[in-house]
Amino acid sequence: MTSRSFEPKGVIPACLMPFDADLRIDENAYREHLRDIASVEGIAGITINGHAAEVHALTIEEQQRAVVVTKDVLQSDVPTIVGVYTESSMEAGRMAAFAQKEGAEGLLVFPPAFMSMGGHLRPEMIREHLRYITDASDLPIILFQFPVASQLCYPVDTLLELCTRFPTIRAVKDQVGDGNQHERQIRELHALSKPVNTLTTHSAWLLGSLSMGCDGLLSGAGSVIADLQIALYRAVQAGDLKAAQAVNDRIYPTVRAFYDAPLLDMHNRMKEALVILGRLKEAHVRPPLMKPGAAEIEKIGRMMQQAGLTADNVYKNAA
Repeated sequence: MTSRSFEPKGVIPACLMPFDADLRIDENAYREHLRDIASVEGIAGITINGHAAEVHALTIEEQQRAVVVTKDVLQSDVPTIVGVYTESSMEAGRMAAFAQKEGAEGLLVFPPAFMSMGGHLRPEMIREHLRYITDASDLPIILFQFPVASQLCYPVDTLLELCTRFPTIRAVKDQVGDGNQHERQIRELHALSKPVNTLTTHSAWLLGSLSMGCDGLLSGAGSVIADLQIALYRAVQAGDLKAAQAVNDRIYPTVRAFYDAPLLDMHNRMKEALVILGRLKEAHVRPPLMKPGAAEIEKIGRMMQQAGLTADNVYKNAA
């Protein structure tokens, strides 16, 4: 293996996974969805096999097929970051090796859900999980820091130790959900002898999160509003608060469309938004997720209008 140069920073949308009415992957729709996101000027990569793609409902074979199809569409024009989502450390290593073999540029490593039963008290477990991955691949890793409430959040000392022990960890996708810990992590990751980036996924308070010093964002909302996310990120990087607030005013209705309770429906809602905006023909999700009701779909449509999003300007309105 050789060292990889991809540096995870900037705006990295996480794509959705379209299904047909029989709940099979709609590969043609998936390809078009990837092309739509890739058309947005300024994105730093696209993440696949993440929460936004309903990875929990995809078989390993489907996840591998997604890697192959994504690389066929994106080629080397846009970096592909592959989610590594599995309870098995051995399977995680195999997925990492497969992603590297197929030409992926990076990995997004999820914590095994099994660790919610006290894994934070056994940091050697996540070290072993990462060892299987890093033994199989030298791709740059984005380590997913889950919310504190999930019981899958790494204590700060553990997080820093992991980043030091495994130098291919080049960024943390931060969904910690606590502003105090969020800022501490940003600062202490930057202070490491080999600094590690923070990619926020706090899409419900994105302006505040970016203003704390994040190096970018990785979010499923980018499957719909990548152009607005880029405009916001650039305004914050430029220190232009007025411009950032103006973009945030555009983004806020999409927050209400996607991230109101229950949060687990967020990516269902993004699919419905893309149907409304003419970018998906149908919105199907695999159970146990369920299609939103008519009243909620109507609300999503109203929120898209309030955000100024239409079939003519989606993905390019903020350019």
